[in-house]
Amino acid sequence: MNLSKELIEHERIKTTQAKAKAAGPEVEKLITLAKRGDLHARRQALSALGQDKFAVHKLFEVVAPRYEQRAGGYTRIIKLGPRQSDSTEMVFLELVG
Repeated sequence: MNLSKELIEHERIKTTQAKAKAAGPEVEKLITLAKRGDLHARRQALSALGQDKFAVHKLFEVVAPRYEQRAGGYTRIIKLGPRQSDSTEMVFLELVG
């Protein structure tokens, strides 16, 4: 939930590869939900994002209209290499566009 909120707010986050692979599909579902734009979709997004009204507003008013003509594939993972301290694979998870 927190990674989804951060990705919607900042549109690009640096995280581990495992977390990015888990959060990516969740954000894609939220964007597809926001493209519907009705009240029920907004309430479902509020529930999924932990009642964060700012994130839901940005999702519905800024992010979803950007992908109106796109059928899917809203996120991208860019590999950065291993982290210095524990060699965990780091990536950028970002919104396409």
